[in-house]
Amino acid sequence: MQTDPDHIAYLLELLSGLGPVSARRMFGGHGIYHDGLMIAVVVEQRPYLKVDDLTRADFAAAGCEVWTYGGKGKPIEMGYWSVPDEAMDSAEAMTPWARRAYAAALRKANAPRPAKKPLAAKKAAAKKPAAATKKATAAKKAATVKKPAAAKKSGVAKQSGTARQSGTLRKTGAAKKPGPAA
Repeated sequence: MQTDPDHIAYLLELLSGLGPVSARRMFGGHGIYHDGLMIAVVVEQRPYLKVDDLTRADFAAAGCEVWTYGGKGKPIEMGYWSVPDEAMDSAEAMTPWARRAYAAALRKANAPRPAKKPLAAKKAAAKKPAAATKKATAAKKAATVKKPAAAKKSGVAKQSGTARQSGTLRKTGAAKKPGPAA
C-alpha cells in the first residue's frame, strides 16, 4: 500500500518543530530525514520514530509499539517505534518525540563501528591449515627453475645439463664452454 502524499505532508508539518525535515520514498513507504539523518519511517500510513537504548523506555511507557516485519520464519524488530496518539495532534506535542528520535539517530551515527576483518584475513581463515599450505608452497618452489638473465632474453638457457625452452625442461648433456667457432 502506497503512502498518501497528503499524509506525508501532514507528518512533515507535525515534525517541523524539530527544524527542516524531508521525506524520501523507500521500501514501499517513506523515510523522514532531519539534518541528513533518518529519524522516522512511514509504513502503511503509520509513522515510526527512531529509538535506541536510551529512549526505548520512554516510548514503551507512552504505549508505543515496536515496528516489526515478517522475517524468515520469525518477526524481526526494527529500531523504530510508533508515535504516541497525542503526538499526532500538533507540532508542539510531536516535537519532544521528534527530538528523542533525532538524538537516537545522532548517537547511532556517532557510535564507533566494530572493526572489520581485513579481506586477506577472511581469505586466510577459509584456506587450508598452515602446515598443508607450507608443504604446497615448498613443493612449488622446488619444481621451479629460474632462468638466468641472458636466458630470459633468448628463451633458452644451458646450465648444468638442462635447458629451458618455452616452459619445459630437457636434458642436454654436460654443460659446454663456448669454444672457437669452426
